[in-house]
Amino acid sequence: MNHPFLSSTLRELQIFTRSWRFWTTFTLVILIFVVTGPYGTLERMTLGVRLGYWLIVHAVTWTIAICLSIIAEILLRNRVNHALARMMIGSLVAALPIGFALGAIDFAFFGHWTGMSDGLHRALFALPLCALFCLLTYTAMHRQIAEASAPPTLVPAPAASSASEPEILARLKPQNRGALLRLSVEDHYTDVVTSRGHELILLRFADALKELGVTPGLQVHRSHWVADAHVETLKRDGGKLVLIMKDGTEIPVSRTYMDAVRSRFD
Repeated sequence: MNHPFLSSTLRELQIFTRSWRFWTTFTLVILIFVVTGPYGTLERMTLGVRLGYWLIVHAVTWTIAICLSIIAEILLRNRVNHALARMMIGSLVAALPIGFALGAIDFAFFGHWTGMSDGLHRALFALPLCALFCLLTYTAMHRQIAEASAPPTLVPAPAASSASEPEILARLKPQNRGALLRLSVEDHYTDVVTSRGHELILLRFADALKELGVTPGLQVHRSHWVADAHVETLKRDGGKLVLIMKDGTEIPVSRTYMDAVRSRFD
């Protein structure tokens, strides 16, 4: 495996390891299985053993399914257009190793080793579950997956760029490069909004601010920066300040930046 492949794989794995939605879903699924005790585990196991069993089962199966989905998503980019289709292929392939992994787990808990036919039977049983897992994962996290699947953007601005052009624009896809309107924090990404669209880039907000160049604007919140030209009006909401942008978006102003915002936009 070459370095770009490893970088892409690790970048997409970070989507799951850093997502609270993923861990919340993972925890809830385990609790449901522990409480309901499907496949006879309620009768055969005590609560503690049942918790350990389903925790191991889901940790192993989810890891296999996620890894193979990501690998397929990366390897098939030049052959299959849609990310969901690529991930689905990997997820369905994962059913085979999952089937034998479940056999190994059952052997550890019950002392009965399953043969080849039993492993294939478990794999067939796992197919629809793998497909469902892939569909739910893509539905919940397709935006993050799409951003992570893009080529790495952590590169310097081209030397031929105009000195007055903000360096951060070089990180955007060509079709999204336009006048900067605002920046916002979104999970571990910075959402860059321009006059031609918006794009999530894997860049710390503090570092994004350093790449704005001479663009007239102001940080108004720890998670928001706005361009002067895009501010429509300043609204007072009780003791709070809110900036109304020209596209109707409302940007909160934190107490730290209230004086600067009043002097700039009031």
